[in-house]
Amino acid sequence: MNVIVSNALLKRLYDAAYMQRWNDKIRPVELTELDKQAHKMIIAYMLGKFEEDDGNFNWIKVIEGGLFEFLQRLVVTDLKPQVFYKIKEDTDTYRKLNDWVYKQLIPIISPLGNNFCKRFQQYFINPTDTVEKRVLSAAHFYATKWEFNIIERSDPNGYEMEEIKADLQAQQEQYYDVKGIKNLAQSTNLRNFIDLCGLLRFQLRWSRVHRVPKTSVLGHMLIVAITTYLFSLQIDACPMRCYNNYFTGLFHDLPEALTKDIISPVKHSIRGLSSLIKKYEKEQMEEKVYPLIPESWHPDIRMFTENEFKNQITVEGKIKVVNLSNINKHFNSDEFKPRDGELVKAIDELSAFLETYLARENGMVCDELKNAEADLRRNSKQRYVGPINFGEIYASFK
Repeated sequence: MNVIVSNALLKRLYDAAYMQRWNDKIRPVELTELDKQAHKMIIAYMLGKFEEDDGNFNWIKVIEGGLFEFLQRLVVTDLKPQVFYKIKEDTDTYRKLNDWVYKQLIPIISPLGNNFCKRFQQYFINPTDTVEKRVLSAAHFYATKWEFNIIERSDPNGYEMEEIKADLQAQQEQYYDVKGIKNLAQSTNLRNFIDLCGLLRFQLRWSRVHRVPKTSVLGHMLIVAITTYLFSLQIDACPMRCYNNYFTGLFHDLPEALTKDIISPVKHSIRGLSSLIKKYEKEQMEEKVYPLIPESWHPDIRMFTENEFKNQITVEGKIKVVNLSNINKHFNSDEFKPRDGELVKAIDELSAFLETYLARENGMVCDELKNAEADLRRNSKQRYVGPINFGEIYASFK
């Protein structure tokens, strides 16, 4: 266990929730960097599914590449995109920029270990345009275009609108080598799936209380995905286990696009209500979500959304629920397709705790936040998930 996820890194991830996008344009809704990055990774999943059949596609490179680009964006957010792209065209200047970015991030990523830090540096040094980088770049483009479609409706004749529109159209043509981009252009269903996921940008967590920063359901899902992946590294999870853990985090609240965010106190206040909600979510997924995506993706999405908090493996084609220590001892191998639902659940709750903690740190005072933070601290005081001491993690937030 040489990988350590620091509380400074966990807090820094939420900086993206403060970062406003398109802040020099008329916007009918707030568009934050955290939500953009979350939407981007959902789109990257879709695009990656069209590439993985070739056999050389590496999902860990997509997950880590998305994380590295996210961390870079936390530092260079003040650069206007046009300026940033100009810098990228100058190899020497771009290298110097990334050296500076790395120095800013070293205090929070160095606990993740030398190998992680080297992979971060190498990602930006290596100019090779791999299929995984193409997928991430195309997903970044498509999420930006999705936002622009909202902006354009608000001010169609505004300054730079025609220029931005033409530039995005030219970019789209450059990504036609990415199989999924062609499929998106031809499939209304796939575009509707992206739109459905995008609606989670506008569903706020803790919607009844005032918080700073505000976080959406979509942004929350990315935080859970990233954190789950980093803890998966800490327990030496195999690549398939890392994949399942990350994308379970990224999709675990997808049904809320159909049911809205129902807070835990309501779910658990009435006997049977939680299971009834789960049943309704499953019905809605069958009716409205699965018809939008290829049938070959259904097993993944079912695992990510229906039994998201159960530890499971696959043996001889059958899914079995097991405890986490058994996965660590006997099934930590790609052939068993392991997934640590218990870990995703613990990090889902840790994310909720961080949302209350940061709000109170920013001066938001109300009984609901105070009580929720106290309850989450108390429930995790003696909590271990495998070798990870969550009580210690909570205690690090004074």
